[in-house]
Amino acid sequence: MAAENYSNGGPDSNPCYLQKFGLYSTCSNFYMIGRDKNQTVWRVLKIHRLDSSELTILEDPTTYSEFECFDLLRRIHDGNRSTGGLNFVTACYGIVGFVKFLGPYYMLLIKKRRKIGSICGHNIYAVTKSEMIPISNSPDQSNVAYSKNEKRYKKLLCAVDLTKDFFFSYSYNVMDSLQRNLCKNETGLGHYETMFVWNEFLTRGIRNNLNNTLWTVALVYGFFKQVKLSVSGRDFMFTLIARRSRHYAGTRYLKRGVNEKGRVANDVETEQIVFEDVPEGCPTQISSVVQNRGSIPLFWSQETSRLNLRPDIILSKKDPNYDATRLHFENLVRRYGNPIIILNLIKRCEKKPRETILRAEFANSIRFLNNSLTEEDRLRFLHWDLSRHSRKATKSVAVLSRVADYALNLTGIFYCQVTPNCRPEGLLNLSCLVQNDEKLGKDAGNDKQNSSENVKPPMFQNGVLRTNCIDCLDRTNVAQYAHGLMALGRQLHAMSFIESHTIDQNSPLVDELMTVYEEMGDTLALQYGGSAAHNKIFCQMRGQCKAATQSQEFFRTLQRYYRNAYLDAEKQRAINLFLGHFQPQQGKPALWELDSDQHYTVGSHGLNSDEYAKPSFKRSLSDGNILYGTNTSMAASNVGHLERLSENLGATQGLSDSSSEMPTSEISYSSLIPRMSCKQLFGDMEMDHFFEGNRICFDENGDECNCTNFDMDWLSSSGNSCDDDTCDRSTTGPFSENIGVELKTEIATSSSESGSSIKGGYRTTSELTFDGILAEFSEIFVNWVTQGDMLIPIMITSR
Repeated sequence: MAAENYSNGGPDSNPCYLQKFGLYSTCSNFYMIGRDKNQTVWRVLKIHRLDSSELTILEDPTTYSEFECFDLLRRIHDGNRSTGGLNFVTACYGIVGFVKFLGPYYMLLIKKRRKIGSICGHNIYAVTKSEMIPISNSPDQSNVAYSKNEKRYKKLLCAVDLTKDFFFSYSYNVMDSLQRNLCKNETGLGHYETMFVWNEFLTRGIRNNLNNTLWTVALVYGFFKQVKLSVSGRDFMFTLIARRSRHYAGTRYLKRGVNEKGRVANDVETEQIVFEDVPEGCPTQISSVVQNRGSIPLFWSQETSRLNLRPDIILSKKDPNYDATRLHFENLVRRYGNPIIILNLIKRCEKKPRETILRAEFANSIRFLNNSLTEEDRLRFLHWDLSRHSRKATKSVAVLSRVADYALNLTGIFYCQVTPNCRPEGLLNLSCLVQNDEKLGKDAGNDKQNSSENVKPPMFQNGVLRTNCIDCLDRTNVAQYAHGLMALGRQLHAMSFIESHTIDQNSPLVDELMTVYEEMGDTLALQYGGSAAHNKIFCQMRGQCKAATQSQEFFRTLQRYYRNAYLDAEKQRAINLFLGHFQPQQGKPALWELDSDQHYTVGSHGLNSDEYAKPSFKRSLSDGNILYGTNTSMAASNVGHLERLSENLGATQGLSDSSSEMPTSEISYSSLIPRMSCKQLFGDMEMDHFFEGNRICFDENGDECNCTNFDMDWLSSSGNSCDDDTCDRSTTGPFSENIGVELKTEIATSSSESGSSIKGGYRTTSELTFDGILAEFSEIFVNWVTQGDMLIPIMITSR
């Protein structure tokens, strides 16, 4: 929600954020009244109800007082007495957007909210209740509005439950990292176009019409958790945020790999924020670290199967110049800077090639791209088969921690000291710190004679660690936890909470951090995969009973299979409808009548889709790539590529400026030499060759509420995978030559997220049944779950 300045006090003037709203209706119009937190600014929005084909929204430019606003409503009521007067409809906390299917427009509102945290004095909220209200009061729409297809579209949209994992803020750009917020201090329309705002399409019309975001909220989908932790007797606030990209978004088997624009499936930015728990108004220290996960950026897919839990992996499209892969990494560089460190956790060898197919092609693509880059800009590519080593959880996390330390040496962290100013909505920039940087440096050098003036210089993160496995869920979450733990040590050290860069493994922080990351992993896995994450390693580390872990993993595998095979198609349609990837049209096939989603996302639409078009509000074109029957070409982006990549690999179509960028300091961390050599980094383990370059649950009765005329009570009330495929250890994978770093140990192969982790090493199905854990299931059924065998074997006879 954008701020507006209503005084002439310059850039330091207190901004206005409308935070509570009341909706009123007459026979011909809706009137929405909005006020700020302090009830000093009142605004009016008018929405016409008689035109069913178009949505007309008018904003009164006048800023009213509470008395003036009440008087305005009374006059509107008096002027409409002959048709029923002015009636109170509902109180709400913001507009999610507007949507049209085959009948009238609907307005999506946040009815209830819940505070889940705060950053720099800015409150973050979750949605606890939402509502869909039809706009039109035209009688000619009554038949269409209640038609079978209209009802089905409404039900489909309601399948996107806004009360689960969506969050927003009125005054803080929660779609951006802390570093970007503090350094850039940007507000306004541009933030809605970033990749992490899921209601960008729903709000596009009102934003373009009013040229502001005063009435809408920007919803981010993913995970948000804030807890108070303690170390060395000092308290600090720990915040973990996961932002899921709206580009190429969907479910596990229907969204795999990359599309032609370089957008990958399951693209999630994870940010870890730490700041001192100090009284409001006192100077504080704050730090953040960002990491990324996303599907392997190649054209590949898996067909959903009701008989096979682990479908074959198919390279769907051969891209000899890896243009889509290049576009993906260009986008990462523009968002985070250099270097880009890639941690690839998929298998290095299998009895039946599945993951290894992608491993080889991924390695080839990185080699191809690096051949055209300078040494300092090359992608740092590391392989480590986590599945093989997952039986010994502590050792696996230790190795991942070394990788995290290596990455953090290259990227650094963001850290600064801030002094809250007089603005009621908290701090949004570092202008005071940057302007006085030279003075602060001198004060710090005077033997700390005055500790109140001893302000440390800021630190900036340049570059990012990108982690992937097959689903980017289970194994990836373990690696992100290891990175988060190492980063937390550096953050607390920068804040002078601890003396070392690392956290003692016996510290309670280790388990507390694991709990938060495990919760994040479960949430992201439910969103993309359909079940909670396979947390075998976390269960081992906290000493959970092995039998209980195996049983839990088995049933999570079944849950994931059931949802992938039977429910994901409908879930994907709901996502496509919500994001605007499909627009219903009279006389055209319905969404559920079209072919599979994978066909439209990887197929012929490709670069000709209208992802970045700026359509009219009346019939906006698709933001995605399955709008039926359109031949409109995508508007070219004016945003340039990363210069070196473009020069060396040839000019192609640019990425949208909707990409969220992380501002970077002028210091180039990519040119720094890691503190540890490769041998020190990976200890006495063997290595492959090191590459030299290094619900929306809407209440459907919003128009039927029995309310008294312009009830003003709301105005003064306070709002509140681990596979078990084993391989011959003497077999050398053909994919490790000069690729990156491949860690090898003699630890036995365990399970991966693409299958069940029920088996623990080399235990057979009969052994599991003998233990009694799964005795109630047949051996054929257990083999089907744990090994991906066919449930009903096909008998082939020869004649």
